[in-house]
Amino acid sequence: MQFEVWAPQADRVTLHCEGTTRALARDPAREGWWTGEAEAADGARYGFALDDGPVLPDPRSRRQPDGPDGLSAVVDHGRHEWRARWAGRGLPGAVLYELHVGTYTREGTLDAAAARLDHLVELGITHVELMPLCPFPGRHGWGYEGVSLWTVHEPYGGPEALKRFVDRAHELGLGVVLDVVHNHLGPSGNHLPRFGPYFTDTHTTPWGAAVNLDAPGSDEVRAFLVGSALAWLRDYRIDGLRLDAVHQLYDTRACHFLEELSAAVDTLAGEVGRPLFLIAESDLNNPRFITRRAENGLGLHAQWSDDFHHALHTALTGEAQGYYADFAREPFAALAKTLTGGYFHDGTYSSFRGRHHGRPLDRTRVAGHRLLGYSQTHDQVGNRAQGDRLAALLSPGLLACAATLTLTAPFTPMLFMGEEWAAGTPWQFFTDHTDPELAEAVRRGRRREFAAHGWAEEDVPDPQDPATRERSCLDWSEPEREPHARVLAWYRRLIALRHTRPDLTAPDLAATRVAYDEEARWLALRRGDVRVAVNLGKQTAAIPLGTGRGEVLAAWEPVPAPGPDGLLHVPGESCVVLTQP
Repeated sequence: MQFEVWAPQADRVTLHCEGTTRALARDPAREGWWTGEAEAADGARYGFALDDGPVLPDPRSRRQPDGPDGLSAVVDHGRHEWRARWAGRGLPGAVLYELHVGTYTREGTLDAAAARLDHLVELGITHVELMPLCPFPGRHGWGYEGVSLWTVHEPYGGPEALKRFVDRAHELGLGVVLDVVHNHLGPSGNHLPRFGPYFTDTHTTPWGAAVNLDAPGSDEVRAFLVGSALAWLRDYRIDGLRLDAVHQLYDTRACHFLEELSAAVDTLAGEVGRPLFLIAESDLNNPRFITRRAENGLGLHAQWSDDFHHALHTALTGEAQGYYADFAREPFAALAKTLTGGYFHDGTYSSFRGRHHGRPLDRTRVAGHRLLGYSQTHDQVGNRAQGDRLAALLSPGLLACAATLTLTAPFTPMLFMGEEWAAGTPWQFFTDHTDPELAEAVRRGRRREFAAHGWAEEDVPDPQDPATRERSCLDWSEPEREPHARVLAWYRRLIALRHTRPDLTAPDLAATRVAYDEEARWLALRRGDVRVAVNLGKQTAAIPLGTGRGEVLAAWEPVPAPGPDGLLHVPGESCVVLTQP
């Protein structure tokens, strides 16, 4: 078997494989690369020693059986026999479901999560979005401090378990999206700096030195990240990738890393004959991320829309702290602007940032499905001090209103696991750091952060306490009980309408119409012949929809169709979807 590693700063590289050692030779065709052959079958353990240093795992390791600090293991991807015949499933018309493997079930494994996929099929989900799977120290964590970007966290089941999960999802008609983190690696178990200039002090991020995308040696670093992304899509048959915090990918080169990545993914899609896509997380409100490369964009296929979330959250809860302040002044106006224009901040002044922010989205060139809309995500729930979901803050009626706007908006809707039944379990920040000093630093930092916002330190859960993770696991007995069962039925009804009413997946953002009353707290949305009305107030609202016969398709509380006066009378904290040509 051929072994190779990029280690441009080393004078000697030694391969340690299954108890034997072999000196690698410089590759004359590739500067900084070392190569050599050794007998090794699937599962063989190996690592590299640089000069007189310790044996380290392979930066491109396909498996880490003993965690990030252990030896790597050979993986023969050709050994897996795929069962599902899968032609792929693109983003237009999709409904995504964000899932954390470690808390979706109490077992916290990919196989246990796969056994619960029938629930998502019955719900009407089209794609499962898995939170990061790369290895990290310990057993439980969110996954955003992973290392070994080419493989799967062993406590989740490792590479073979991911293949089984994807196969099962595809058998059920579900696409699979994977959250990947290219902007930083975890502080523990990260051995990349020993091999080469994977990071640079030219730029800094909240996590320290930036990933090296434009300094000397960045050609190989970019190839490393692109290769990792393509491996998920090719070797594991993943359908799309969610790219974490792309605004922290600092790149001054003429061809931005994201443009290079999107071109490589589009090429692979042509080779494998199925749609593949990239979804960015970005708070820049820069349309260039989701503009085609031929039009001087970066060519990503979609992005998360925090503006929609923030506007909806402030309208529902009245919260106005932090970044919610920009939306809370007139939340219904903010919601209307976001529903029709994609961005709220499109060059407007942001008091939270103390400057103008964003630029307008060209609605004639950007289809609505390129923005993901949601009322909850792992970030927006888990980064609250106690990880409280909307279900802990709102009545079932207001939860139904949140679902209605999310699932009838012109964006691609995404749910956060458990929200479909108003889960009573929180989703808190938890870690399992094996380094005692790092564990204590995270614990203290978390408590200081929220103490600065008025929380008592003792009220902030200890991330290292196993009970914090346990509290965050979904309770699968809830969907059978009220009020959870009623909320679940409402989500199923809305998703079914989205799949059967073409107006709800129409791509034209400019065709969306919104009316609202800030004081009375109602908003009405028009998508073709479909009308949506939500009343967030406590009193019945008379919402003018205009004359014309209407047919109620779904209502949280019984609502008659509009009368001759064109008024729709919606009870307090309720919502309705109807047709009105």
